[in-house]
Amino acid sequence: MSVKAFRIKPHFSLVMRMTKIVRVGVTFPPDLLNELDDVIAKMGYESRSKAIQDAVQLFVSEKKWLREEKAPQTGILLMVYDHEVTGLEGELTEVQHEHSNVISSSMHIHVGQRDCLEAIAVKGKAAEIRELSNELTTKKGVKILKTMMVSL
Repeated sequence: MSVKAFRIKPHFSLVMRMTKIVRVGVTFPPDLLNELDDVIAKMGYESRSKAIQDAVQLFVSEKKWLREEKAPQTGILLMVYDHEVTGLEGELTEVQHEHSNVISSSMHIHVGQRDCLEAIAVKGKAAEIRELSNELTTKKGVKILKTMMVSL
């Protein structure tokens, strides 16, 4: 199993914006590190550090809305579910009706023989959107629910 080495070039724009750079150590399973290195190479990153910084920034940005309970938020709940699970579509519709105060719109797409993708546009308080997201996620037959939020 080989680990690819990256030549590190200084990122002057990053250094100028930040007053201090802190070095941290991170452990990865070998397969995940290999996948990361493949993505880094395909995207043209010059250093693993920059790619990891970008990934952490995206993670923080995506999760930041969770701390802002009362602040107005807007975003999309992207859900994939198995429409053949008995009663699931009715349960999902009922949950959405219960939270209609934060749902602006929704779009339903058939992506396979059994799977459907639903994009639900939301706008409102973070706590209310989180409640909707949690209720949908926990339904049997929901395979994944991705929340993408933007603070207003």
